[in-house]
Parts: sequence; structure tokens; C-alpha cells
Amino acid sequence: MIQLLHEKHILLGVTGSISAYKACLVLRQLQSAGAHVKVVMTKAAQQFIGRMTFEALTQQEVMTDLFPEQRMMSTEHIQINEWADLLLICPATANCIGKISSGIADDFLTTTILAARAPVVLAPAMDAYMFKNPIFQLNCDHLRDLGYHILDTESGYLASGLQGQGRLADPKDIIDVVKKILSELKHLHGKKVLISAGPTREYIDAVRYISNPSSGKMGIALAEEAYLRGADVTLICGPTRETVIKGITIVRVDSAKQMADAVFSHWDDQDLLVMAAAVADYAPNKIHSGKMKKTEENFILELRRTEDIVEKAARSKGERLVVGFALESDSGIDCAIEKLHKKHLDLICLNRIDNTNVVFGSDKNQLTLIDQLEHIEDLPEMFKKEAAERIWDKVESLMNHS
Repeated sequence: MIQLLHEKHILLGVTGSISAYKACLVLRQLQSAGAHVKVVMTKAAQQFIGRMTFEALTQQEVMTDLFPEQRMMSTEHIQINEWADLLLICPATANCIGKISSGIADDFLTTTILAARAPVVLAPAMDAYMFKNPIFQLNCDHLRDLGYHILDTESGYLASGLQGQGRLADPKDIIDVVKKILSELKHLHGKKVLISAGPTREYIDAVRYISNPSSGKMGIALAEEAYLRGADVTLICGPTRETVIKGITIVRVDSAKQMADAVFSHWDDQDLLVMAAAVADYAPNKIHSGKMKKTEENFILELRRTEDIVEKAARSKGERLVVGFALESDSGIDCAIEKLHKKHLDLICLNRIDNTNVVFGSDKNQLTLIDQLEHIEDLPEMFKKEAAERIWDKVESLMNHS
């Protein structure tokens, strides 16, 4: 699978903030995602971190001066814009953002931004009172109106010792925004995708429940990959500790009934459903109030079948696509094919479980993809993020031939 930023050219601008050191982390993650990175630093930035650090990381000269001593005039700010697919200013100070908003070009970085023809992403970092200043907020609003991408800051302890808004966004969130903007895999652009993830809890009383060890990692990986491919994603998520990238609409649920209600309240205006959640097949027929007292007698628990969400959704799908998952221990392929046709799915993703194969909670997965024509694609064991990419590749091929 080609990385989302493979061969992309990113110009990283670093300005004078205590969080300038975090630009090194961002740079490394950009490179790990396949991007080529060049760095521009302001004079103030060099008070916090040396240019040699970035030159060692990029094996490229760091650009700092609009008029280098060796030449009377330089047009590098034009040439670098011909090279760059995206300009990322990280960290972006209030001063830098104010100059960009006013069209001021008095150093290499602001001159380059003024001549930009590629998307410009600003990752602000500053003290809380600077962040709250209405002038700064107006500058951000103005730049957003002009099409600049401005990330949200985080709240926490600041260099001043105060606590508040203004911390640089997490490097992972910054990279996700860059991927979202630059990804060539925009085949899902304009599509509304509904995805379920995680386990459900079927309560016996106020504190006891029936559940399974699903972590939700596979469904979340599918949601994040769909988002990066341009989709408008709604994630119906059972109890999980996993984090989800910003930009995805998350609906938290607990039980199978709540998950069914959430799915069907959103399904009508969606283009595609992926049911990756490990929904309980059975739930207690009666939920006892409070906490049941332990007795000497055996306790018999009567269970009822829960609603088959994916089968019901597929009955009303029309021209839309529905993807399901199956977890099997015996006769996996045959059982998955039977479910595929019985539930009118367009694609089923088979997990096979045995004593040596851990599915729940693992970062990796080994899937078999089966479509309506019973084309079988066995995937090797891979990270769930990679598996999500392969699943969406398959879904997109089905969309193109439908």
C-alpha cells in the first residue's frame, strides 16, 4: 500500500516559540509517512533550536535569509513554492499569524507564504492570554475565510507556568490534518460513511454485564482511513479506550440496543455502512435493578436474541454498500459465504480464530475478504491500519463497478 504522503513535498516553517523543538517530531513523522521535507526558520526560531538540527534530520540546507550574503537577490521563495505541495507552519506564533493576515512579507518565511500556491497549514502555539486576544482571534478568522487551514490548540500547562489554551497541537493530530489535505486517495470525497466499532455491554444488573474483549481498534482504523480518503465519517462506538482522530463524528453507545438505535437513526442519509463492531448476539431478558445479592443457590440467566443490525440495514440499502464482519473458528470460509448471501452484504471480512490466533485487543489482524461474486482475497497478518487500507481499496473497487 502506498503511504498517504508518499513522494509529497512539504515545506516546514518554524517560528520563534518554545514548542519549536516539537517541529522535529512532526518532521520525523512526515518523513515516516513518505514525505520529502525542507525547512524554513525565522531568526526568532533559531533562538530556541539550531538550524543544524533540522539540517541533520533532512540532509537539506535550512532556509533562513531572504537575501543571503553570497547573492544580491534571491528568488528561492518562488522556487520553493514550485516545489512544495503543502506549507506547514509549526509552530506558528501570534506574530507570524498576524503578519500573514496583514500580508506582511518581511522575512523568508512570510515572503514564501505570500507567494504560496499550495495549501498553507498553521499550527499555532502561544501563551493563553495571547491566544485569547481578540486581535489574534480576528486574524485567525480572516485567514480561515481566505482558505488557510488553522489547527486547534490544546489546553494545558504553558511555558509561562500558567495553565490554559495555546499549547501546540499533538504531532499526530498535525500529521492527520496534513494527510487529510494532501491525500491523493480522495475516492470517498463527498461520501457519507457509517461505521460501527467496539464491543457492547449487556447488563445483568447495575454493575454486572455480558461483553467481549473487543478493543474497537479495527473499526476505528476503518473510520480513520475513510476520513483520510475524504469521507464524512460517523463512528458508532461501543465502550473502548482507543482514541480517534479529530474530524470524525463519534456516537458513544453501550448496549446492542443502543448501537442498533444509533445505526438506524443515521443510516437513512448515509452512502455506506461498515459493521465492524462486536455486537452481542444475546442479552439478558431481564435487567435486575440495583446490585443483585449473592445467594447459595445457582443463578439461571435467561437470554434473548439481540437484533441483527447489519442484516436489517442491508434489507433497506438500495444501491448503497454494506460491509460486514464474521468471526469464525470452524469452516470459516463456508460460514462467511453463507452469512454474506443470507444478510445481503456486498463484502464480508472474515476473522478466523483458534488457539494461536488472537484477534481481540491485538494491533494486528489476519482477514479474508469475500465479495458477492465469492471472490476470495486472503490477506496476510498485518497491522489493523494496513488491513483497513486493504478493505477500503476493495470497497472502492466495488463502488467503481456497481
